Amino acid sequence: MIIVKRSLVMFITLFLIVKVLGKKQIKNLTLYDYILSITIGSIAGDTIISLDTPLRDGVLALLIFGFIGYITSYITFHSHTVEEMVDGEPLVLYENNDFNYHNLEISKLSVAKVLEQCRLKNCFDISELECAVLETSGDISILLKGTHQPLTSNDIKKDIQKNSKKQTLSNQIIVDGILNEQELKKAHKNKDWLTKYLTDNKKKLEDISLLTIDKNNKITIYQKTNS
Repeated sequence: MIIVKRSLVMFITLFLIVKVLGKKQIKNLTLYDYILSITIGSIAGDTIISLDTPLRDGVLALLIFGFIGYITSYITFHSHTVEEMVDGEPLVLYENNDFNYHNLEISKLSVAKVLEQCRLKNCFDISELECAVLETSGDISILLKGTHQPLTSNDIKKDIQKNSKKQTLSNQIIVDGILNEQELKKAHKNKDWLTKYLTDNKKKLEDISLLTIDKNNKITIYQKTNS
């Protein structure tokens, strides 16, 4: 019965705190929100299970952290400077047909991980990408180039047949300095060809973050830069 009583008290307290702090989806939580949520959840769990901890102390700790969250939300809502300090700011990962390696290093993201997130957002060819931004929530937003954006009602009035040619994907031969032999075979190339191409263009495998070949044999290289 003691566990039931403590559980009900913790549930009611957490419910009130959530109502005050407002609704926010898990995927939209910033690092600060995540830490605050984990801490509050840990306090609630320990208070319910650990009978050595007075119930009022657990409730008081929850109210304190709830108050901290409320004050922080209020201040960040009225001050963009404080909001950047607490939540951070978005980082541009890809722009102007190249990766921003400085921001990739700051965010601890590899080119392969950025490409994965792009595929999850239906961007399978890097040549279609205009911009990729790491949001403060940890999600990556992408903007496709104008010619690859979804059709609108105005576009339907145009020559749809002309703009709906079969899409072809580029083969990602090298990603983060690692050769993908299967992709190389799909592009109808071999290691000897790749070695000669890299030698002729004075490129090293480990210095390439991404090398793609499209169906027209167009080769695109994204070179790693020194941070």
